[in-house]
Amino acid sequence: MAARPALRHARLHLSALCLPALCLPALTLTACASHPALAPLPQAPVRAASIETAPDGSRTTTVSVLIYNVAGLPAPRGKNRGVAMDHIADQLAAMKRAGTAPDIVMLQEAFIAKAGKIGARAGYANGVRGPLRTDRAMDLGLAPMVKDFKNDRRIVKGERIGKLTSSGLYIFTDFGIESVMQTPFGGNSCAGFDCLANKGVMLARISIPGVPEPLQLFNTHLNARGAAKVPLERTNQAYERQIVETGLFLKRAYDPALPFLYGGDFNTRHSDFRYGAKVETMPGADVRHYCAIKPNSCEVIPSWDGDAPWMDTQDIQGFASGARVKVTPVRIDALFDEPWKKGEPPSDHDGFLVTYRLQW
Repeated sequence: MAARPALRHARLHLSALCLPALCLPALTLTACASHPALAPLPQAPVRAASIETAPDGSRTTTVSVLIYNVAGLPAPRGKNRGVAMDHIADQLAAMKRAGTAPDIVMLQEAFIAKAGKIGARAGYANGVRGPLRTDRAMDLGLAPMVKDFKNDRRIVKGERIGKLTSSGLYIFTDFGIESVMQTPFGGNSCAGFDCLANKGVMLARISIPGVPEPLQLFNTHLNARGAAKVPLERTNQAYERQIVETGLFLKRAYDPALPFLYGGDFNTRHSDFRYGAKVETMPGADVRHYCAIKPNSCEVIPSWDGDAPWMDTQDIQGFASGARVKVTPVRIDALFDEPWKKGEPPSDHDGFLVTYRLQW
């Protein structure tokens, strides 16, 4: 697979847009603040995994992956969010010093510059960024948006304004990053205030010294419902287009012969329609669903309410084995779920941490 240039920027819940003439200049200036420059690809690994050999000759290692919507929103909606971004980075840095940090970190809503600096501040050597504010969607062959839907778009709901910020997607690791393919969603594949961000998808190939094949990592953030502040029918229509575009993107970027991990804010909580569309589109299995139906296979640290924990969250991880490397989740945990400031965690999402066993 040929690597495409790394793209940039991300997403925004602006449920209180006030007067566009007053608010939008401030949003634009804040959202466009300088993000850190990232090293060109390929990026070499700075450490190897710990690999064990079984009596039968098979080999195994573990890889931990954190997905985290950090709510790195620009002002005025995200006032003083830089302090929270520093806190998140410092906590990850402390975990690195203790040897307990995630091997891979995938962020969503990392819109502001300090959010983009989380990886470097935490001490991760390598990183790639999702679509930038000015990036344009690749032609995936999807039919244009129907005319009636386009005509219903409203400036006061954040539509018809253009993209004010990037996709907010990042991947950080100390393993090598060989390549990345990424694209924003189509210009009309959004609804409400979500249209202010250039949301999209990215797939990176990660090299882990000692593992015989690269690991594919997929990161995304899809259209919200209530926070978009437009009727549910329109947010679901936008979501359906985005999930179709995701499937078309994966047909180009995903190699079923290689191990695959996906994560992101899929905005599927308590929605059978959205979760079903996700299941039909994403290769492999949902981690929560797998661990719920095979409870003896996973160590689940957080308590789960109800019989369908995969329906109680926006933040999802999943996995698929490759031709040579088998992937199995073995532990689920939460990070950044403890009170921090004014009794609240640093984001309105918890970090979702999964440890996988790779076996070949």
